[in-house]
Amino acid sequence: MNSTLRVEAVSDRRAMRRFLSAARGIQGQDPNWVEPLRMERRHQWSARHPFFEHAEAQAFLALRGDDAVGTISAQIDRLAPSVDGRRLGWFGQLEGIDDGEVFAGLLRAASDWLSERGCGWLRGPFDLGINQGCGLLVEGRETPPMLMMNHAPAYYAERLEACGLVKAMDLLAYLLPPDFEPPAAMQRLTRRLDGRLRLRPLDFSRYDEELELLRDIFNDAWSDNWGFVPLTGAEFRAMGKDLRQIIRPAYTCVAEVDGEAAGFIVALPNINELIADLNGRLLPFGWARLLWRLKRRLATTARVPLMGVRKAHQRGPMGAAVSFSMIEQVRQALEADGVGQVELSWILESNRGMNSMIEAMGGDLYKRYRLYECELPVAVR
Repeated sequence: MNSTLRVEAVSDRRAMRRFLSAARGIQGQDPNWVEPLRMERRHQWSARHPFFEHAEAQAFLALRGDDAVGTISAQIDRLAPSVDGRRLGWFGQLEGIDDGEVFAGLLRAASDWLSERGCGWLRGPFDLGINQGCGLLVEGRETPPMLMMNHAPAYYAERLEACGLVKAMDLLAYLLPPDFEPPAAMQRLTRRLDGRLRLRPLDFSRYDEELELLRDIFNDAWSDNWGFVPLTGAEFRAMGKDLRQIIRPAYTCVAEVDGEAAGFIVALPNINELIADLNGRLLPFGWARLLWRLKRRLATTARVPLMGVRKAHQRGPMGAAVSFSMIEQVRQALEADGVGQVELSWILESNRGMNSMIEAMGGDLYKRYRLYECELPVAVR
């Protein structure tokens, strides 16, 4: 490990395979780490992925001799807001051994690539976009991550901060048993909507139309949130296609107020429970194992990755009543299937209304993910 550090841009399939497999050599000994499916990772980097219709990215691999000791990505999303009038650049897919030189070299490579393309700020980690996995785990390493969430050793945050990055925003994850007792105040709120509120699952016979409805609600509901980037139609359709095999109608709910769609929620079985022993591989037999486990409904945990209420209904009691009614509808299906814990994530720490409502229902803040930032170039100390 005394060899000179090299950080190289990933430019061919062999280097990409090393990039995608490096995490196992770095985090593979942690019993709580779950390797993401490499097939999904490869698809994420495909030039045909709809993310690249409005973004560009570069992967980097850190090497010492023949050993892969770290990875990072640098990306620019043209739909992302600027910061102080300057273009925002992102980093992500960060992995590294516990070595300050490795983290400094990775951040330097990413920041140089972004600076060359006119970015004045560095923020991350994003995987690859803000509407995918994002944030670095800084609290809650005692349990494995849920699907589409990440895991990281404690030294990752220490190394980023030593390189001059500072907190931009925390993303919160709550754990809530589906058999919780609905708060009396929430029940009173929902009774006020008697006759005005209709709850229904997604209509899978009109799946494409339903996806477009959810995208419209999501983009409206989240549009004023910190760091918001709208989901394009192509991205949402691709997400819907990827999730169709695991999504269950009873785990979904669309809320209609006075006949118009006002909000939605989607819960998913925690696939990480079912793929933990596949080592990131679906071939040759991983697919069969996963499909059998899904059919047998062996997941005992679930995650709510998507939820939104239109801005017109967010303020005051109406927003809380719609949100609670949707959660109540889905939690009954989860409880009936024997799901013991549900993660609601991620939620901005600044979203006090949603955080307060989840805590009132008995939600436990059990994981915290952090987004870091700094001005470019990175001041590596």
